[in-house]
Amino acid sequence: MPRRFVDLSIFLENDVFSDPPAYAPKIQYLTHENTYAQIEPFFPGLKKEDMPDGEGWAIEFVQLNTHNGTHLDAPYHFHSTMDQALGEKKPAIAIDEVPLEWCFQPGVKLDFRHFPDGYVVTAADVEVELARIGHTLSPLEIVVVNTRAGSRYGLEDYVASGCGMGYEATMYLLERGIRLTGTDAWSWKAPFVNTAKK
Repeated sequence: MPRRFVDLSIFLENDVFSDPPAYAPKIQYLTHENTYAQIEPFFPGLKKEDMPDGEGWAIEFVQLNTHNGTHLDAPYHFHSTMDQALGEKKPAIAIDEVPLEWCFQPGVKLDFRHFPDGYVVTAADVEVELARIGHTLSPLEIVVVNTRAGSRYGLEDYVASGCGMGYEATMYLLERGIRLTGTDAWSWKAPFVNTAKK
């Protein structure tokens, strides 16, 4: 059966509201016009005019954390151990231990854009949405959650927008064999500003 890959990724930019300020990516752009000084030490005696059209290379210095941009959080991101509820508490797997097969599976989108910002999605909400779209979950399917946050990406209220998946909803997915999920929001959980108020 042929597969269709859907690229949901976004690129990183300076000055775009994509993360809380302390966690925002920072990119320094060096252009063809201002990199001669970096190239010359490789070739002693090189003059700027020796390079084609006097241009060097374009390069970027990028300061990131593992939560910037399109990314995959490993269980280790959330806690140091996992599987305690299964009676087998063990060290949480890091990103290099996430099975690659989890990343190449059919996907299903759950549309929760109608929930208000800060709403915590329940297992019952997941069941209602699955019934609405006529879908039964299969193990290893990728579940992507569409919240209102996606429409706010790049705007000041992005990080505080959208609903979040609660413990009950998350466990509902895990118990059905779901291992990889996605969201258009900054976090899988409800926006922290709403959680702090509660």
